[in-house]
Amino acid sequence: SSSDIRAALKAGRPDEAARLLGHYWTLEGHVAHGDKCGRALGFPTANLRLEGTIEPAYGVYAVRVRLADGAVHDGVANFGIRPMFELPTPLLEVHLFDFAGDLYGRHLRVALVDYLRPEQKFAGLDALKAQITADSTKARELLTRRGFTDAAAPFVTVR
Repeated sequence: SSSDIRAALKAGRPDEAARLLGHYWTLEGHVAHGDKCGRALGFPTANLRLEGTIEPAYGVYAVRVRLADGAVHDGVANFGIRPMFELPTPLLEVHLFDFAGDLYGRHLRVALVDYLRPEQKFAGLDALKAQITADSTKARELLTRRGFTDAAAPFVTVR
């Protein structure tokens, strides 16, 4: 039921939501300018402000992203208020692996594949950067283990 799907997303279980839906749950939006903190840390992000959608659990996710041109990229994303910077409203920040280019204003579909951890506050920027590095490594491993052979896989059907 839709209540079970919402509950799974709120509990940080996108895999359970995907099983119930028959496909990975996606968030969509246009990339907006942010404060460039991710870029300064060496992890540029595409920022999506989400309105009128079910909010998943705050935290870090392994994601698969489809651009408007059909290109698909793996990545890591944080959804929430960023405790280090205390945003007033939740934000989805997506770092695409092995991507270089300008995404401002472009439409993205972000499939939540795995939940890595809840949001947390760090002692400083060095600790935050080390955690983002660890999160990125874990996301790459999880997405590789999923074995997507078709770029559309996370957007169409669950294995």
